[in-house]
Amino acid sequence: MAHSTSSHVHTPRPGTADGGAQDPLAQMLDLDAVVFGPYLATVTDRLARLASDGVTRIVDLGAGTGTGTFALLERFPAARVTAVDSSPDMLARLAETARRRGLAERVHTLHADADEALTGLADTDLVWASASLHHLEDPAGALAAIRAALRPGGLLAVAEMDGVPRFLPHDAVPDRPGLEDRLRTALDELHAGAVPHLGADWGARLTEAGFTVEREHATDLELRAPLPEGAGRYAHLTLTRVRGALDGRIDPADLAALALLLDGGPLDVRHREDLLVRSGRELWLARRPVDGP
Repeated sequence: MAHSTSSHVHTPRPGTADGGAQDPLAQMLDLDAVVFGPYLATVTDRLARLASDGVTRIVDLGAGTGTGTFALLERFPAARVTAVDSSPDMLARLAETARRRGLAERVHTLHADADEALTGLADTDLVWASASLHHLEDPAGALAAIRAALRPGGLLAVAEMDGVPRFLPHDAVPDRPGLEDRLRTALDELHAGAVPHLGADWGARLTEAGFTVEREHATDLELRAPLPEGAGRYAHLTLTRVRGALDGRIDPADLAALALLLDGGPLDVRHREDLLVRSGRELWLARRPVDGP
């Protein structure tokens, strides 16, 4: 995965943080799985219905802290997962979690970039790629490698999100209404250069790569009070990364307003009763054809 997380914050992207217990990115990855836990369960349910009963070999491409790895291990009790990430510290954190949960024998970690991770892998039943494919330098080449790593009839699940989740009402900071809309516009401009594959039509790309797309789901998620535990902390971590990415790129008055949402004062997102959590998620489930090369 080629891009540094310091340059954009569109999604809690695995692969470049230190992965320590207090690492903000690692915390954000884990909190995303908690806040959107029901959605993750729905996705793995769809995947299990489409997959055969004999799923034993899974690759989690861009595994981060392992939220996908552990959801898949639960959904496919006979499977082992190869968790791939470009951060050795993230992988160490994942391996320690697997050990604590008594799952160490079912998890193998592989330190590699997504663009080159699948070299040498074969006969895989399922490849899971959550918020990772849009970071690829060569999507066509990577999809070809994924196809080669899958057994005939094997499945690829591509899960993406439409950027940073939204959290704020229109008047979250009374004298700067519409703050979050302006933050999103600035982030979109930043991502257009830094992450050109964000928002790509992966269905078309999968078809071009020789996959058969069997399911495609787009979902607009909106969570309101009572929010899941950790939602305020999730918002705080996300908006803190937004502030770092947009420092010097937006109106100083907007940057100051954003700081009011993070400074522990009365407007802080960690204890707002009007906090929302909104996110667009998209899922493609594609199969390597049984026939053909």
